[in-house]
Amino acid sequence: MPTILGIDIGGTGIKCAPVDTHKGEFTAERFRILTPQPATPDAVAAGVAEVAQHFEWKGAIGCGFPAAIKHGTAYTAANVDPSWIGTDAQALFSASTKMKCTVINDADAAGLAEMRFGAGKGEKGVVFMCTLGTGIGAALFVDGVLVPNTELGHIEIRGKDAERRASERVRIEKDLSWHRWAKRVDEYLHRIEQLFWPDLIIVGGGVSKEADKFLPYLTVQTRVVVATMHNDAGIIGAALAATLPQH
Repeated sequence: MPTILGIDIGGTGIKCAPVDTHKGEFTAERFRILTPQPATPDAVAAGVAEVAQHFEWKGAIGCGFPAAIKHGTAYTAANVDPSWIGTDAQALFSASTKMKCTVINDADAAGLAEMRFGAGKGEKGVVFMCTLGTGIGAALFVDGVLVPNTELGHIEIRGKDAERRASERVRIEKDLSWHRWAKRVDEYLHRIEQLFWPDLIIVGGGVSKEADKFLPYLTVQTRVVVATMHNDAGIIGAALAATLPQH
């Protein structure tokens, strides 16, 4: 498959770059704009068209989006406007860019990249990846095969959505020390461990660049590693998703 434009749509930014899907590398410098607020379907679609136009893109596009995605349609709306629920994101982005777009859950996209090119390459068994950022993205793999739309950042911990306790946004908003925040992340990962008994946990998202400040405080039995593709995984994985058979 030739180079594909990968677009990572988040609650705060829309990031993209052309990706060599054989090497898992950008072929041009990454471009980013702020996610429009409110992040309605029409507003986000205009943003997707803007980043594609930045590269004067003509060809296939893969988009990672913060929602459970089935057959291109959003069934949840994590950190975007609730009007996304029931919206055919794939058709909307294809219309706004005038190019064929494939849409996948954003954390699933990041997981695909890490499993193909990064910290999960060659790993068998159950692999759990979480991305710590505006929310908590989660991707689950069994022997390298994605279990889509697990949305495990939204399990309940202490009566709250997990990402409302342990996301990077919470750390910043509550001005938590790395140690105090790590205890929250640790509590979340212990719950994941009790539910799935993974063989490997990969921690990604922008905060993974500072993993040395919180990973030493984690006490889960499962082996924990840092995502090697950091915040680029979502873009690369979105491009990879466009190479996969569509069901």
